[in-house]
Amino acid sequence: MSDVDAQTESVEHRSSHSKMAHFLWQQLPYAIALVLAIAGVAYTNVSHQPLIGYWEFLALAIGVVCVVTKWPELDGKETKLRLIWTQALHWVAVLVTMNIMLMSGVQQLLPTPATSLVLLALLALGTFLAGISLLSVQIAFLGLAMAIAVPAISWVQQSIVFFLLGAVLLIGLGITFWLRQDRGSPPGTGNQAQS
Repeated sequence: MSDVDAQTESVEHRSSHSKMAHFLWQQLPYAIALVLAIAGVAYTNVSHQPLIGYWEFLALAIGVVCVVTKWPELDGKETKLRLIWTQALHWVAVLVTMNIMLMSGVQQLLPTPATSLVLLALLALGTFLAGISLLSVQIAFLGLAMAIAVPAISWVQQSIVFFLLGAVLLIGLGITFWLRQDRGSPPGTGNQAQS
């Protein structure tokens, strides 16, 4: 291989590495939003206390992400102002709906873990609709990922008891077979060999 080929290959490798790093950097706000949403549900399920301010902050943060990611694509003051107002109205509507779900009369009907799943579902719907209105695949996908997380988290919560019972059953069977094997061993082996 000549020096020119090696240099060309090195430049292509650095270029592809830089493109990948740039792509990951662009996707970072969406990944952080998804992780924060799932972490909020997990914390609520463990602590059994609703994180009202957390969900409101997350909705506002996703609204800011929507504006910031779309801002460079727009030309003119009027279109940028329209983006701000439409996203502000959209996310205020989501916040109002979330706060309706947090009213004391509604809270009495839902257990705390269910409330966090409902708030995540509302946040997912708001994010998905924002992605559609902005024609942003990343934002729409973020909303879809949050929506898929709702039944996934619910399934894990319901299945954890079955997983624990299965683990206890396997441990019990293992101990039973281990004790049975130890009793059935010929004299001079097993526990008797130690005495």
